Amino acid sequence: MTTASITPSQDSADGSPDAPIEHVDVLIVGAGLSGIGAACRVRTDAPRTSFLVLEARDAIGGTWDLFRYPGVRSDSDMFTLSYRFRPWDGEASIADGWSIRRYIEETAREYRVTERIRFHHRVVSAEWSSEDARWTVTAESTDTGQTVRLTCSWMSVAAGYYRYDQGFRPRFEGEERFAGPIVHPQQWPEDLDYEGKRIVVIGSGATAITLVPSLTDKAEHVTMLQRTPSYVVSLPGTDPVARTLRKRLPAATAYRIVRAKNVLLTTLMYQFSRRRPAAMKALVRKGLIKQLPAGYDVDTHFSPPYDPWDQRLCVVPDGDLFRALGSDKASIVTDRIAGFTETGVRLESGQEIPADIVVTATGLRVLPLGGMTLSVDGEKIDLSSRFSYKGMMFTGVPNLAMIFGYTNASWTLRADLINRYVCRLLTFMDGAGYVSATPVPPPDGRSAPFVDLSSGYIRRSLDELPRQGSRSPWRVHQNYLRDRRLMGRGRLEDDGMTFQRAPGGGRQ
Repeated sequence: MTTASITPSQDSADGSPDAPIEHVDVLIVGAGLSGIGAACRVRTDAPRTSFLVLEARDAIGGTWDLFRYPGVRSDSDMFTLSYRFRPWDGEASIADGWSIRRYIEETAREYRVTERIRFHHRVVSAEWSSEDARWTVTAESTDTGQTVRLTCSWMSVAAGYYRYDQGFRPRFEGEERFAGPIVHPQQWPEDLDYEGKRIVVIGSGATAITLVPSLTDKAEHVTMLQRTPSYVVSLPGTDPVARTLRKRLPAATAYRIVRAKNVLLTTLMYQFSRRRPAAMKALVRKGLIKQLPAGYDVDTHFSPPYDPWDQRLCVVPDGDLFRALGSDKASIVTDRIAGFTETGVRLESGQEIPADIVVTATGLRVLPLGGMTLSVDGEKIDLSSRFSYKGMMFTGVPNLAMIFGYTNASWTLRADLINRYVCRLLTFMDGAGYVSATPVPPPDGRSAPFVDLSSGYIRRSLDELPRQGSRSPWRVHQNYLRDRRLMGRGRLEDDGMTFQRAPGGGRQ
């Protein structure tokens, strides 16, 4: 695929047959952390390949531009969340959302990606034609309402995994009686005044755990109301190893060492959790007792009824949540909600928590492929009936990758492996004369859920996601070290992939 091969099709963006539809080799959907990473990899690893990035919103950054609630930050260290090709040079290891957004924007400018982004373009459908060996993509202009059509030879979807316009928010009995605002973190109002207010944060995940200490700077009191506890561990906000190495080594060398160290530690911790869950529980509990006030009821508020990494562990930088709980500014209540009153939240135990503001940190709505519909040669694709190939492609769907990161480590680690693999695959296809690559199902037909987590947002969406197989290349490995070998040096021609030539040119 080269820019020299680009020819316009005889159709137009506005539907008239007179003007040509624009064609690019690679179309990237989404200008967040994954999408910008994908575009940068095309620049460096496949420089003769033409590309465009379509972004539904009006800014770069994805999650890190969308979420504006107080204290929004990464829940992974920046040495692994950042791009391998552009080292993180910030002081903080657990960084705030604004710093991450700025890092993504700077990367896009440095790699000349910004000029290839078209904002306000929400992709609604993509239709594959085997005869033409290309996707015809339809997008809506979110600022004008016009429909835009273009074609591409390959599509990489980096639209995230959740709905940007709406989070998950269950309805609570009597909530219409509550006199104050009910706010979801995904739609945090810029003008929300919470100074001197009593706030109830419903939830126990990463968002709630981030919000509670952040809101205590102005609020009178913040209560984290949880139905089920999460596993919570404290990490230094600034990596001491990185701080030491940066004084003694070149910045790039220090970055590589710290990144490798963090990858190894994360992998070991996950493997230890899965193989010896009781020991991991005891280790987490010991850390909590050390940091929480003496006599704190750890077993009620910090002992989940599931094993570590059945759901994602929550990270607390520098123990900020524990310090807040040690003051009179924050508390945790573990109970079920019976309903709302005019002045607060009533619990099944009969207790009522007074509140002026309620924040529903109740999770996300999963939306695979940004909600677009797919069809191949006129057949609509139901993702739930397909197998995942190497955690990035779908059986029976040619020339399309979904960029989906790790659930047990930094998202970008896997996203970058996928982006590099795509460039490697395109280069191979171009050299071999293939026009498309189509995964096939595993011969044994055995399947398992695409994501092995029991989190609510995953359970609610399993019927919308593809399946994984029982072995490679259909199995989704949550292991960066293994995936790096598989994606970086593994065979492109394996029993899970078929390649096609142009009509009349033969087929393998």
